Amino acid sequence: MARAPRYEAPGAVYHVMARGDGGRDVFEDDRDRFGWLERLEEACGKHGWRVHAYVMMGNHFHVLLETPQANLVAGMKWLMGVYSQDWNRRRKRRGHVFQGRYKAVVVNGEGRGEYFRIVADYIHLNPVRAGWVGGSTGRTLMAWAWSSFPLYGRRKAPEWLETGRVLEAFRS
Repeated sequence: MARAPRYEAPGAVYHVMARGDGGRDVFEDDRDRFGWLERLEEACGKHGWRVHAYVMMGNHFHVLLETPQANLVAGMKWLMGVYSQDWNRRRKRRGHVFQGRYKAVVVNGEGRGEYFRIVADYIHLNPVRAGWVGGSTGRTLMAWAWSSFPLYGRRKAPEWLETGRVLEAFRS
């Protein structure tokens, strides 16, 4: 039986996530992480996406993503396909990098934006839940370079990262 088509709509907001095939790491080193950020930036340019939050963990990523046009499927196909090709080429291998389809949950960003804020928190707190920052590690969440969280504070955000909507959700 065929899969149900994904929901796409102009102006939709999604919590998008994908894991490495078999739970394996998809971000093994900084070259992988910088490469994925470059591809995300390109996808934003090609498809007009607005990213509100992101995090890269070892074996998965999360993105809070707005699509002004109904183009999530085309953009994710491009992003994951190009990243996978780069990843495989670098390692002289073939095959899947990501496990199955990416997951995309529609997020209601209207009104007070409570769920929007919860999803942004969930994304930004991934390194804390993994025990990589906070607690006895001596590292702060602001030091986790592979998340949009530090870009909200002290560093200049790239053009494709829209920080205003998350900040507004915390003021409501």
